[in-house]
Amino acid sequence: MLDTLRLSAEEAARLVREREVSGAELFAAYRAAIDERDPELHCYLHVCEDDGGEGIPIAVKDVIGTKGIPTTAGSKILEGYVPVYDATVVERCKAHGLRVLGKTNTDEFAMGSSTENSAFGPTRNPWDPTRVPGGSGGGSAAAVAAGLAPWALGSDTGGSIKQPAALCGNVGLRPTYGTVSRYGVVAFASSLDQVGPVARNVRDCAYLYSILAGRDPCDSTTVELPNAVELPDGDSLKGVRVGVPTEFTDHEAIESGVREAVQRTIELCRELGAEVGECSLPRSLEYGLPCYYLIAPAEASSNLARYDGVRFGYRSPHVGDRLEMYKRTRDEGFGDEPKRRILVGTYALSAGYYDAYYGQAQKVRTVLIREHAAAFERFDVLLTPTSPTVAFELGAKSANPLAMYLNDLLTIPSCMAGLPGLNVPCGLSEGLPVGVQLIGPQFSENTLFRVGYALELAIGFDPVPGRLA
Repeated sequence: MLDTLRLSAEEAARLVREREVSGAELFAAYRAAIDERDPELHCYLHVCEDDGGEGIPIAVKDVIGTKGIPTTAGSKILEGYVPVYDATVVERCKAHGLRVLGKTNTDEFAMGSSTENSAFGPTRNPWDPTRVPGGSGGGSAAAVAAGLAPWALGSDTGGSIKQPAALCGNVGLRPTYGTVSRYGVVAFASSLDQVGPVARNVRDCAYLYSILAGRDPCDSTTVELPNAVELPDGDSLKGVRVGVPTEFTDHEAIESGVREAVQRTIELCRELGAEVGECSLPRSLEYGLPCYYLIAPAEASSNLARYDGVRFGYRSPHVGDRLEMYKRTRDEGFGDEPKRRILVGTYALSAGYYDAYYGQAQKVRTVLIREHAAAFERFDVLLTPTSPTVAFELGAKSANPLAMYLNDLLTIPSCMAGLPGLNVPCGLSEGLPVGVQLIGPQFSENTLFRVGYALELAIGFDPVPGRLA
């Protein structure tokens, strides 16, 4: 039987290409791993049967539409919904021979930082099942870490690829906004949502991004890449200017073990030949989180208005007149976190408050964009911790939404600015993974892959959870 815990997508492709294993044997190996380990971890909401192809399996976050395969967005209100078409990203994966292995668990409508907000129960971290995998894409990150998929698709609004990748020891990319189509993806916040790859290593991440990226006529916000995606292969950072935002590395919320692992990575950048210097993003750290929690809920309240029990998904059986049916369906179908964000967002968009809240937040967003642009006049890449903490215990923050929101403190500012970010594992703290976040200007994914790959080689992080090795 294949060792899926240590099998990269690149190696799996080689095995199939050179006929050392068949596509059926590869698919069967991952199905066997799912049958063995997923009952404990709950990474998947739906597992597919072998379609008879010869390509590499891929897991897909359950906010991404898949033809003929249930897509619930982790919500009761979409329970039983089966799309009649594929999202563009799934279409592109299939065009390259990839096969959908299953749909991974997610916080409801991708709203959360721990994958505890799923209507179908939480996912557990493969490194320690008493802890969260991060969110909202914890199902995809945990599946890759546990060897239940060679790679996966995630979606990122305020850090939902990068943060779970950090907590599960994966490589995860949030691409430049507009380089990957959102067509067929269940919308949360349309000006922020972006699909991206989660993988075991940087080369796999780069290759999957090359499949996903590019203009889509079905999504008017997409653009063509100015340069082709390159697979990294160098171990030097000579000539690369790395900036370290002091507010992001010295913040009081950052655990000492996380800070130490990130500091070691900064020193490693110097050893590899990079020019390292400090910079400052004070407004981004101070205003990023409150700005996000006005814009994202406002857009969510608009996007989630379509779930009314009429067209698809759940409809309350306790119906009276039409208005009563709307109310009961939404009350019974949505969980606490979507309701919380719908309320906040509707208030921010209401007459008399739009300019004071949503309008003002968009102005602040412009300030964040300009502050990042100023930093990139001096540096090619910014380096920060991805998450302030390692994976925390299940239930530890569920009763305190504000404490939960702080988990995305370091990932949100660059998302607000539409910038690409790459998480790379950089060590362990308390026996749990720590990740560094590499941020670049728009369309700088190749630079992020180059830096991430050099660090990956130098760090030598073992992505296999010790308890599963």
